[in-house]
Amino acid sequence: MAAFAQSAPCWVDVQLSDLEAGKRFYGGLFGWTFHAGDGMPFADAYSEGELVAGLAAKKDGRMPTTWGVYFATDDIRATVALARKAGGRVITDPVRAQRAGVLAQLADPGGAVFGLWQAGERAGFEKANAPGAFCWTEVHTRQPERVDAFYEEVLGFRGTDIELPGDGATAEPFRIWSPAGTEPGEDTAIGGRAVITDAFPEMLPSYFLSYFAVADCDRTVDTAARLGGRITTPPVDIPYGRMAVLQDDQGAAFAVLQPTELLP
Repeated sequence: MAAFAQSAPCWVDVQLSDLEAGKRFYGGLFGWTFHAGDGMPFADAYSEGELVAGLAAKKDGRMPTTWGVYFATDDIRATVALARKAGGRVITDPVRAQRAGVLAQLADPGGAVFGLWQAGERAGFEKANAPGAFCWTEVHTRQPERVDAFYEEVLGFRGTDIELPGDGATAEPFRIWSPAGTEPGEDTAIGGRAVITDAFPEMLPSYFLSYFAVADCDRTVDTAARLGGRITTPPVDIPYGRMAVLQDDQGAAFAVLQPTELLP
């Protein structure tokens, strides 16, 4: 795959306590195959021969079991410095991943964690927006104003506010993000920002939720349950297709989306 545009989502990986169990779950759910060197604490995941994600064994059991998303940058040190100046927190300073590239991990002012990736020999995932691959990411936060300003400053996002249906006559505030240099709107959006409302427990932290495209949302949810996963949001129709939020059998949260064009 060619190099990713500045600030585009370019990689996702999951930190797990049991790497082999993770391979069984996601292999059964998405049909992924895996490649890892002997004894290595990570595995690359492939969908129909194309790189789509990574699975890693946690180095420390206190680390969260979670999916992480990475955004492309041409100058990771400059982006990290900008994030720090804009009120973000640096979790992992830029570190080289051999010849593949350079990565860093940050937290936005609301506490949601995300990664940066400066490509070396690896640009990122080779397949996206197709069944079995990444298709969307969104940050859920209690501080939308601060977080909006942060991502606009650090990653150059341009936002468009939309309304998603809620319960009864209410609507959930939601902002979609378009990369710098594009006309903001649904046609160019690569991610979004959702608000954690008072309906959720106060202890729920800010977080990123990444989506994977699937050909059949309901069937995927059934398969996840059979493999030991948990359904946190059952299948529901949204303007962009049919989606559900799941946890794998180790607790890592992710979403699946059957895009509108794939609906029968």
